[in-house]
Order: sequence, then structure tokens, then C-alpha cells
Amino acid sequence: MPTTQTEDPLPAAARDPFRASLRRSRERRAAAFRARRRRLRGRGGAAVLLASLTVFTAGAVAAPAPTGERVAPAVSADTVRAVQQALGIAVDGIYGPQTTAAVKRFQRANGLAVDGIAGPQTLAALGIAGSRASAARRPSTPARPARTSTDAALLERIAECESGGDPTAVSADGRYRGKYQFTRATWRAMGGTGDPAAAPEEEQDRRAAMLMRRQGPSAWPVCASG
Repeated sequence: MPTTQTEDPLPAAARDPFRASLRRSRERRAAAFRARRRRLRGRGGAAVLLASLTVFTAGAVAAPAPTGERVAPAVSADTVRAVQQALGIAVDGIYGPQTTAAVKRFQRANGLAVDGIAGPQTLAALGIAGSRASAARRPSTPARPARTSTDAALLERIAECESGGDPTAVSADGRYRGKYQFTRATWRAMGGTGDPAAAPEEEQDRRAAMLMRRQGPSAWPVCASG
């Protein structure tokens, strides 16, 4: 019985190119798969990088940019209140434009460097020991200029002589005003504003103590020598 031989459906000449084409097709698919995987990995890395840049940028935006404007001095709110009380302005514990302007006026009147900052020299001239001492003071307690008991007694005698101790006293010609009979010019030089005779008695006492430290009893030539 003759043996049946199964024939190859493709001739040998055609079989080799077909296999080569199949191999190239498989290689292309494998290369495409690897390329796609690399792209996916690249996207993941880019996402991480983008997230990092976003965090970094957010921090940079949050940081204040320099504006060239003067920054209020780093003093406690209690010290700011003490400064405001000593200057006779509204007391709110905020070192804003009003306080800066008042500090400048006081510095100019007292021969200090005019920079609007209540530094050690300005605080000392105002009779405020410093931020540490004023921080220990209750906010409701007025900031009184440092003075000796002798100065206090002398100021009391001067006030009695000048006005009978009356904070609202005004001289007949209207030139001298208040408990210590300030002229308006001297009042402004001590950092006061408005009419001395209309100021609270406590403020008049502070301004008089400042004048005593600056000029001594000679500021009241008649009553201080009496």
C-alpha cells in the first residue's frame, strides 16, 4: 500500500521569507510594547515631578516678596500701647501709620534719629524701660515716664504755682495753658497734639516729666525757683 506523503502547503522558497516577515512583525510588536511601557513610566515620573514643583511653587508664592516699605519694629503689643500712651495718641497696640508719624514727631522734637522706629533710645526718651519691662505691665496701666521722687515733688510744686494744679487753666492772654502752663510750641515739642489745657491731666503730667528731663527746672524759671 503506497505511503501518503503530506505536502507542505508553501514551497520552501516561499517559507523562509514568510518566517522572516513573521519574526519582524513580532519584533515590531515587542518594540511597540516596550516603547509604550517607557512612555507610561515617563508619564508617572513627570506626574511626580509636577507634584513636587507644585508644592515648591506654592511655598514660594506663600513667602512675602520684599516691597521696599518700612516694616514696623518687632515690639510687643504691650510696648506699642505704652508708646502710644506716652505719645498721647489712640491706644490700640498696633504699630501703624499713626504711631509711626507720632514717633517721628517726638524724635524730631527731641533731637533723635527720625526713623519712626521706637528703638532703645526713643523708648528711653519716652520713659519706657523697654519691651521686656513694658510686657510685664498690664495693658490698662498707663505708661509713666521714669522720674525720681524729687522730680515728682518739684513738678507738683510747679503745677501748684503755675495753675493752682488746674489741668484746664489758661492764662489771661491765652498763651500759657494747662496744669503746667505749656505754650503750644513747647507742648508740640514734647510730642503733644491739640490744646494742652484740653489734654487729660495724666498726659500733662507725662509731658511735664519729659520737659523736666530735657530742660530741668529752668523750663519754669519762676515757679521752679520759688
